[in-house]
Amino acid sequence: LVWLLVLSLAWLGPALGGEDEVEEVIEEEEEEKKEDEVLSDEIKEEDNVLVLHEHNFARALSEHQLLLVEFYAPWCGHCQRLAPAFAQAATELRNESSPARLGKVDATAQTALATEFGITSYPTLKLFRDGNRTHPLEYTGRTDSQSMVRWMQRRAGPSATLLQDTDTIAAFVDSQDLVVVGFFKDLRGEAAQAFFEVAAEMLDMTFGVAEAAELFQAYGLSADTVCLFKKFDDRQTNFPVDPAQGLDTAELTRLLHAHSLQLVMEFTNETSHQIFGAKIPHHMLLFLNKSSPEQLSLQDSFRAAAGGFRGEVRWAHGRDTEGGCATPQPQCPLFPAQVLFVVVDVTGHGAGVLPFFGMTAADAPTLRLVKMKNNHKYRMEQDNFSDSAIRTFVRAVLDGKVKPHLLSAEPPEDWDTRPVKVLVGKTFEQVAFDETKNVFVKFYAPWCPHCQAMAAAWEELAERYKDREDIVIAEMDSTANELENITIHGYPTLHYFPAGPGRKMVEYKSTRDVETFSKFLENGGTLPEEPPVSEVREQAPVQGSPKPLLGEGMDPA
Repeated sequence: LVWLLVLSLAWLGPALGGEDEVEEVIEEEEEEKKEDEVLSDEIKEEDNVLVLHEHNFARALSEHQLLLVEFYAPWCGHCQRLAPAFAQAATELRNESSPARLGKVDATAQTALATEFGITSYPTLKLFRDGNRTHPLEYTGRTDSQSMVRWMQRRAGPSATLLQDTDTIAAFVDSQDLVVVGFFKDLRGEAAQAFFEVAAEMLDMTFGVAEAAELFQAYGLSADTVCLFKKFDDRQTNFPVDPAQGLDTAELTRLLHAHSLQLVMEFTNETSHQIFGAKIPHHMLLFLNKSSPEQLSLQDSFRAAAGGFRGEVRWAHGRDTEGGCATPQPQCPLFPAQVLFVVVDVTGHGAGVLPFFGMTAADAPTLRLVKMKNNHKYRMEQDNFSDSAIRTFVRAVLDGKVKPHLLSAEPPEDWDTRPVKVLVGKTFEQVAFDETKNVFVKFYAPWCPHCQAMAAAWEELAERYKDREDIVIAEMDSTANELENITIHGYPTLHYFPAGPGRKMVEYKSTRDVETFSKFLENGGTLPEEPPVSEVREQAPVQGSPKPLLGEGMDPA
């Protein structure tokens, strides 16, 4: 009887509430299983991307000669957009049995790894080679899958093809519209190694290398030289290696970028990446209507003016000097002054950039020079399309003798009657530089979604301070207005101009809500020390400027 009673209680246990204890046991077992998985050095994969954490990271480095690791945050919009291309690149590399693999680390969960590798923004991509975790390389390519694959391939194998005889080099030169060949008498020497470094970085070009004496002779060379072969403009451009200085990787990269483009480029959907990617500091633009034969004829003098500015390097008095000096001095640094000449069809692809210049198609033909560093635009007092006039104008701009042409809308009649004051280029200084006021300015673009998202908060802030005589809340449409000494690189940008003499502009970089804005104002243009927050502060790039590559406009960690 006692035995039957014990069995009955055992069977009835779950019915009397024992199921809760069973569920707790199951949950505990599942948690223990998850902990065991994390603590294990087993490497799992998602879409051929290695899933890494602090317990399997060392194993991944030991097993893979080249490992490109993305440090990401699950909430990061840029990381989410990168994910498909990253997975596709990982799949391609695995399918070709490459020694290069791709991995990812959730930096918000794996804080020890994030701290070790100095992760401050998402996504951050780092390359680990031969198991070395102390000196990873920063990823320097674009973020489409093909660029990532090519970037890894250049590091997995020789970055330049060895060319051993005249037939091989002739076929190589003829294989593409543009190739680079380094002629070195010692492929193990410093100059050749520097050349290989450049080849590994410049993914848009194909590189070869030659050492045989007969090849030097075949191409009229007697010393180490880098040759750029093209099927347009000059067929062969030589860059001799300075025997004393050696091969400067930055200078060679600059020269190859400058000379790889046609002497005069046409701005199209296909060439826009080349034009901006070359990072030539000045762009001279001829706006014309290609349907007009009269305007098309202006290209001849434009091309004639272009030749003298392709690879010019000038001396400058001081680091930030706009122009150059006629007499170089030892203390004057060199800076690149090359100019890219570009034809823009106002009825074609170029129509989209006209608002950036405050122009319409009816303004063609006309000329503009743009400094890419600060987007300053320069125009002739009166357009003159002769080659000599164009050359004179370009040199005057480079010498700092021409003031930039700044856009400005007309101020609205009610610009100062509403809580948010509306500024334009013509009125900016009188308001922002008023020493009796603390002025907080939002620089925005009407089309920018981030600006639209914070518009209500900005209006509420202005309403809160509308009766304060010492505080002005203002905004300026930066697509229609430009300032000589303030360059806007993304939207929205917020600048604070404190009252008093010797005022210094402060850029606001915290969260975009009314309470934080208010704390900033009440604290005199700074924020009280508080624990950091994981706030995404995204900006839209300025239209007409180069599209951001990896590292620009990222989500802050």
